[in-house]
Amino acid sequence: MLKNRIVTAIWAIPVLSLIIWFGEPYFTIAAAVVGLLAAIEFFRLTKELKTQTLSILGIIWTVLIIVARNAGINKWLAVRFDSGLLLPAIITSGMVVSLIVLLTRKQKTGAFTDWSWTLAEILYIGWFLGYFVALRGLGGSASTIGRNWVFLAVFASFGSDSLAYFIGSAFGKHKMAPVISPKKSWEGCIGGLFGGVAVSLLFVLNTPLSVSHYLNWWQLVIVGLLVSVFGQLGDLVESLFKRNTGVKDSGNLFPGHGGMLDRIDSLVFAAIVVYYAAVLFKLY
Repeated sequence: MLKNRIVTAIWAIPVLSLIIWFGEPYFTIAAAVVGLLAAIEFFRLTKELKTQTLSILGIIWTVLIIVARNAGINKWLAVRFDSGLLLPAIITSGMVVSLIVLLTRKQKTGAFTDWSWTLAEILYIGWFLGYFVALRGLGGSASTIGRNWVFLAVFASFGSDSLAYFIGSAFGKHKMAPVISPKKSWEGCIGGLFGGVAVSLLFVLNTPLSVSHYLNWWQLVIVGLLVSVFGQLGDLVESLFKRNTGVKDSGNLFPGHGGMLDRIDSLVFAAIVVYYAAVLFKLY
């Protein structure tokens, strides 16, 4: 298990870093592919509940929402139309079309349960992953600060996950959420907090990834804590979803880590935290 996790990290982290570094259009394309794979996993898992989700529509609208957060697309629209209408139009059209499709189904029982699962997938994957695209676009596609915020969100989340895993495996005795995720412990949770903070503090150093012009060390401590807390909550949310569908892992795309949903659960929450920190305090 540990060997598989390390091997996966050795190839996945450099690939991810290159995509973040070179930015658009590669970043949005990669985010859309991740959303596509995660949505496929999501709908495959919902079949365990004997639902008849609108999987094709859900996948299409998930990808559309992610792509719509691209700064370049919004800039192009702003010149010709009101770019603020794009996301509401996509979400509204997805809801309207999916409701119309329900009317055409032969099986009417449980129709709105299936529809709610479809909307849950679109929002959980499409809307949340879209924050990564929006975060990368802060300051413009050529700006380095959007890139650095993404690196901060990703690697602080990785630091939190990794230390939580190792501390929890070695010293975990007090269960944090035994009904949702029996292996998670308070010891691992505390370890995750230290991991998130430790990695966040690296971004105050004088490197190309530095955010020291925007945040000092104690502010980065707060960001690291928030990334870790919300990342661990995101992990629990995905565990609750798997608990409801009766599966252990969402897939086996990443040996030692599980499927795509298993990999993005804490990352999307981290992106939301960093995005709103940057936007609310105009850190770009």
